[in-house]
Amino acid sequence: MPLTAKYLFVVSMDVAKEKEALFNEVYDTEHIPLLKKVPGVGAVTRLKTEPAAFNVGGERKVLDGSGQASYVAIYEIDSPDVLLSKEWAAAAEKGRWPSEVRPFTSNRRHILRKVI
Repeated sequence: MPLTAKYLFVVSMDVAKEKEALFNEVYDTEHIPLLKKVPGVGAVTRLKTEPAAFNVGGERKVLDGSGQASYVAIYEIDSPDVLLSKEWAAAAEKGRWPSEVRPFTSNRRHILRKVI
């Protein structure tokens, strides 16, 4: 399916094993729904790293995810300004995310990509 957004905000992170179930519950039932209410935020897609192998140039390559975050969320947004809005800032601090989940995340990365 083609992207309709002009920008992608990509967030990746790991979470402590003992908090993984809570992380997934809160992300899906609170964090994403709150952020999707922010003007300029469209679809949100979550991904989890999985091991894989592929062939390229006659060689077999193994992807084990070493050094990469286990979880990724891709937010389709209209503009980089969305990330600086009062609404985004407020939504990111609501619910259980800031106190019960965020402290147990690590290897966090944030990047903005322009769709070309």
